[in-house]
Amino acid sequence: MPTCAALIVAAGRGSRFGGSLPKQYAPLRGENVLRRTLRAFASHPGVQRVVVAIHPDDQAIFNATAAGLPKVSSVHGGAQRQDSVRLGLEALAAEAPDLVLIHDGARPMISAALIDRVIAGLSGADGILPAVPVIDTLKRVDGDRIGETVPRENLVRAQTPQGFRFPAILAAHRALAGESLTDDAAVLERAGKTVKIVRGDEANIKVTTMDDLARLEGTLGETRIGQGFDVHKFGHGDGVWLCGLKVAHTQGLVGHSDADVALHAATDAILGAIGAGDIGQHFPPSDPKWKGAASHQFLRHAYDLLLARGGSLTHLDFTIICERPKVGPHRAAMVASVAKILGLEEGRISVKATTTEGLGFTGRQEGIAAQAVATVRV
Repeated sequence: MPTCAALIVAAGRGSRFGGSLPKQYAPLRGENVLRRTLRAFASHPGVQRVVVAIHPDDQAIFNATAAGLPKVSSVHGGAQRQDSVRLGLEALAAEAPDLVLIHDGARPMISAALIDRVIAGLSGADGILPAVPVIDTLKRVDGDRIGETVPRENLVRAQTPQGFRFPAILAAHRALAGESLTDDAAVLERAGKTVKIVRGDEANIKVTTMDDLARLEGTLGETRIGQGFDVHKFGHGDGVWLCGLKVAHTQGLVGHSDADVALHAATDAILGAIGAGDIGQHFPPSDPKWKGAASHQFLRHAYDLLLARGGSLTHLDFTIICERPKVGPHRAAMVASVAKILGLEEGRISVKATTTEGLGFTGRQEGIAAQAVATVRV
């Protein structure tokens, strides 16, 4: 099996990006852009080493970015991209891998499947370029006027990682140093070698501007699941609160607040999904402020925390466990109640009920239990 190294180009300053950091170090959903890129290659079983060409001023931030990732080392890049690639290749020359994949550090959405396709393509070529078809109509312009329409047949958009047989691309870069060619496939082409294409990936976006970063953030939402469980015992009263609805019963539920066991479980489910503790931390029963409080306040608080983190609630599923009162006749009203509290369509709320066949404290009708599962996207 051929040996394969990855060379990640990350020495640019990103003048078009405009942020306080070079684009490759911009935060992206909890990790910076470059770390996401490095993780994809460092975790790939077909890649034995990852060398990153960085700007000399970025050594400290790079060290923090690459911390804990296997196979990764750095080399200082040059003034132009082509210089950085050549210096990275020279750093690999002593071990001379069979293959090298050259990738833009600001393309963090690289998939294992695309890496596989590039490596596989090199079995029959000196160079491989992943490409996606041009689907928009192309125009050549003269100032602010259309000059001509450019036929898009046989045109593709080039991506990275571009793969090469290592001796061929090293020799080409040495021979053509200082040419400022736009990508490494062009370097190999100028050296008289043939570059073939494999199918690219539309998701493999290169971050060039702040808009690109915002677009990626919009696609990187993470789905999380949170669960909650609560119990309240029966006591004096003429009804129980379930899902924000008072249901007539011969007893009430005992609790510091209104003891809405279902909303308490749902509150914990949402808090759990976003790692924000539990209901007792936010509304301690020792605080007289919450004596007899309506539990819809608790649920709404948890939901507002989710929204503040840029999240959304995909689905909220309740299971109420009791012998009495019967939940079935009130299920639709409970769904409508929760939907109103959260301002969501009813299709995102589910209320179910079950018994324990006379077993346990719920079977003995000593209290009610409830479970809730919240599916959120953050």
